[in-house]
Amino acid sequence: MENLIHIVRQLDAKFKIKSFGKDPAFSRFIPQVYEGEVHWREKFEPEFNKLFNGLMIKGNPEVKNIFLAVFPTKEVLEGFIENGESGDLLFMHHPLLMECGDPNGKWGRGFVPIEEKLLDEIRSKGLSVYTCHAPMDYHETLGTSQAMAEALNVDITERFIHDDRHGCIGIIGNVEKTNTEDLIENLKRIFDIPYVDFEGRKKEIKKVAIVAGCGDKTQWMQQAEDKGADAYISGEIHCHIDNDYGRKRFDEVIDYARQTNMSLIGVSHSASEYLVKKTLMAPWFEEKFDFEAIHLIPQEDWWL
Repeated sequence: MENLIHIVRQLDAKFKIKSFGKDPAFSRFIPQVYEGEVHWREKFEPEFNKLFNGLMIKGNPEVKNIFLAVFPTKEVLEGFIENGESGDLLFMHHPLLMECGDPNGKWGRGFVPIEEKLLDEIRSKGLSVYTCHAPMDYHETLGTSQAMAEALNVDITERFIHDDRHGCIGIIGNVEKTNTEDLIENLKRIFDIPYVDFEGRKKEIKKVAIVAGCGDKTQWMQQAEDKGADAYISGEIHCHIDNDYGRKRFDEVIDYARQTNMSLIGVSHSASEYLVKKTLMAPWFEEKFDFEAIHLIPQEDWWL
């Protein structure tokens, strides 16, 4: 059993939460999806309402078990509420569900709020929630892209998509020689997905670029190609959000794919970011703390 505040301080320090200031994405999207619907500032911790990372919901002080997930889907939160004991902690990457859409199915709605009923059930049961978005994407040892690179045995040669304050979110490196078809089969196995999203060329692959999460920016793809990558692997190579923004981004990648020499491969936003929970964060929590159990909560549908 561990003290909640001790865990929070360790996480805040490891991911340098305060140095990031306001999370650039969720400082915009949380107010947008909740305003006029839910008094969200009353549900979340005051510090979270400033930074949009860190301890989001504060439950009882003694933590027996920790739960790890990516998005707060209804199924993930219901599983946490049902199986968590008073004081238990849910550590997620995102404080909002993002319906990213399915390349072989229905397009998504984008950011979706957590149902108020679920927030109230978490609070009434004395459970806690901690989320870490941008600080985890930039982290070089416990990062989302880092976990993907390690799973693919990438010999990292450089990092890209640079921020002057925080470093890089993308990774480039060499892999054992393979081809597009075999790489796709390996990715399906690693991320436990039925299919990938694919554009571009099928070819021999010796160098890859990795961007976890939402990598559907053609300027990032071009950076990777300029640095000699044969394949660009991301959570998303296409935006499948059903609005004008999503369709514009989708068309941009289609245009880029016609002229690129790379293989562009998407493994789903959520699956790409779940890997770090499974392979890096779970062992880190096991080493640092004395929990009764560490529970991974995968999504029922990675292509949500």
